[in-house]
Amino acid sequence: MSRSAIVLAGGASRRFGSDKLVARIDGATLVERSISALADLVDEIVVVIAPGREAPQLAPSGPVAPIRFVTDVVPFGGPLVGLRTGLAAAAGERVLVIGGDMPSLVPAVLALLLGRPPAALADSTGALRPLPCSLERQAALESAEALLAGGERRLRALLATVATTAVPWPDWQALDPAGLSLIDIDVPGDLHRTPRR
Repeated sequence: MSRSAIVLAGGASRRFGSDKLVARIDGATLVERSISALADLVDEIVVVIAPGREAPQLAPSGPVAPIRFVTDVVPFGGPLVGLRTGLAAAAGERVLVIGGDMPSLVPAVLALLLGRPPAALADSTGALRPLPCSLERQAALESAEALLAGGERRLRALLATVATTAVPWPDWQALDPAGLSLIDIDVPGDLHRTPRR
């Protein structure tokens, strides 16, 4: 079964105060670190960027699949809009969705998600977290289009519509004891939570 990754990188970074995707940790940008976690897991990587933004220059560490950049149709329309753009561009039957601001993703956890679509991780409280997640592309695309037509913009709404399975914390904690795969960067102070490589 063909597999694609969608990297949501079209946000405005308002809380961060500047383009957070190019913030550096250990010499690598946040988006490079996010992409590097995909390694050999997928056949292609689709990075969704905002209109008017240049595709970032990337130098991910380690082997990665071919990378394509696609431009969101709506500027800063939210994660569901970005996901719809990525789903329409992706070729894989199964997709892995991550945020471009998730620099501590653990590849083994991503592989676990890919084996259980549609699936997302439950945190230590049992709450379902929307990213990272895995989806069946066609079903997710149809659901995203229907939700957007009705005015919905939340990624959580799509996960509920496609009956996403929550991977319980104990099932993935052995692969990622510190829960690093759920870290995303919203403000500059979050950078210190990212372990160095």
